[in-house]
Amino acid sequence: MDKFKEECGIFGIFGHPEASTLTQLGLFALQHRGQEACGIVSSDGRDLHQFRSQGLVADVLGEEILRRLVGSAAIGHTRYSTTGRNTIKEVQPFSATCQHGDIAVCHNGNLPFAEARRRELELEGAIFSSTSDTETILHGIARTRADNAIDAIEKVLKETEGAYSLLFLTPEALVAVRDPRGFRPLVLGKQGESWCVASETCAFDLIDAEYVREVEPGEMLVIDENGIESRFPFEKKQHAVCTFEHVYFSRPDSTIFGRSVNESRHKMGKQLAVEHPVDADIIVPVPDSGVAAAIGYAAESGINFRQAIIRNHYVGRTFIEPSQSIRSFGVRLKLNPIKDLINGRRVVLVDDSIVRGTTSKKIVQMVREAGATEVHMRISCPPTAHSCYYGVDTPHRNDLIASRMTTDEVREYIGADSLGYLSLEGMLEAINIGSESSCTACWTGKYPTLIANGKAA
Repeated sequence: MDKFKEECGIFGIFGHPEASTLTQLGLFALQHRGQEACGIVSSDGRDLHQFRSQGLVADVLGEEILRRLVGSAAIGHTRYSTTGRNTIKEVQPFSATCQHGDIAVCHNGNLPFAEARRRELELEGAIFSSTSDTETILHGIARTRADNAIDAIEKVLKETEGAYSLLFLTPEALVAVRDPRGFRPLVLGKQGESWCVASETCAFDLIDAEYVREVEPGEMLVIDENGIESRFPFEKKQHAVCTFEHVYFSRPDSTIFGRSVNESRHKMGKQLAVEHPVDADIIVPVPDSGVAAAIGYAAESGINFRQAIIRNHYVGRTFIEPSQSIRSFGVRLKLNPIKDLINGRRVVLVDDSIVRGTTSKKIVQMVREAGATEVHMRISCPPTAHSCYYGVDTPHRNDLIASRMTTDEVREYIGADSLGYLSLEGMLEAINIGSESSCTACWTGKYPTLIANGKAA
C-alpha cells in the first residue's frame, strides 16, 4: 500500500519471572510498527541472552526460543528499516561487551548525523557489524570514560542529536530514554510489581499492565532492583512530537502523547466534514486506517457509514503479478469492494493520507468499476509534501504527489470527482497537543532540527 512506512516498536520489562514471554506479547501488539524483523534480549542478573530474526513476531519468537531467553528483565524490538540494509545484521536489539560490561539497545527513531559519526569512528579503528545508525550509540558508550554503563549512556546521549526513544538493558538494569524534543512516543506502565515501557499503550493492554504515564521528552528512567529513578540530564528543547502518530502510525486503541488516538481520528473526520462537505449517499473508509475518521465524517455529515471495502489481512509477499496486465492487481490483493453497497451510489472515500497517489488512483477506479456514480476523496490530514528525517521511511520529496501537484491536479490524477484535505489548523485542533509542541514537517517543510546536510529542509 502507498503509505508512509511505520518506524519501529520497542518494549521492555523489569522484575518479572516471565519477562521474555511478556516482551514477546508486547511486540506482538506493536507488530503494526514494523513487520520486517524482531528480537529480544533478556537478563538473568548476570548474563544477557539474545535472539534476533527476520520475520513476524508470531512466526519467529516461539516457545522454544523464549525458554532460552531466561531472566526477569528483557527488551524487544520489531523493525521496519528506515536506515541501513534489511538483513539479519540490522535486526535489533544490538548487544555488545565493553569496558562497562554487557549492554543491549533497541531504538525507535532516526539519528541524522550518525553517518558522519560512523565515518569518524571507523577512522579511529571502530568495526561495525551493521549499517544501522543505532550501532553508533553502542560504540560511543564503549569509548566513553564513565564509572558505569548508566553514566556512559547519559554522556553519549547528551551529545546525540535526532529522534530517539531508546531502551537499554544491562545485567542489572533497564534504561528508557526519550529525546528532549519527544519526537517518538514512549510510555511507562506497571504489571503487578514489574515496570514496563513501550512505544504504545496497546502493548500494556495485552499483558494486563496498567498505563502509568508518558516517559517525558528528555527523561531518562533507570529501573533496577531498587525501583525506578527518573532523571532529566539533557538540555531542554522545544517539544516536537510526531503528529503523524495520531494520523496513521499508532493503533487507534492506544493513548499517545496523552491523547486517545481513536478520539483524535474521530475528531479529524468530523472537522473534515465541516471543511469539505459533499452531497453523497454513503461514507466509505479505506481500511483500516481510514475507519475512525470516516465514522467521524459520517457522524458530522449525517451521511450513512458503510464498510463497503473489505481488507484481506492475510496477504503474503509471494504473489506474482500476471503477465497479462490486470488493472488494480496489487490493490485487489488487499482491498475489494462490496458491490451491492456501492452500485448506483455517490461515494465519499475517507483515507488518512495520500503519499504517491498510485494506490488512491486504483481505489477510486475500483470503486467506480463497482458501480459508484460519483467518487469523492476526503483525506484526514493536510497534503503530505515533505520527507521525514525522524524515524519514518518516506519517499524522496519528488515522489510525494502533493509536492509537485496542486490539489486539483491530484484530484484529476486519482480520478475523483472532488478531493478535500483536512487543514493543518483543523488537524492540530482535533489532536489537541498544541501546535507549538508538534512536528508538522511532513506537511509544512518546517523541520525542528538541522539534518545531516546542515540544512533544516
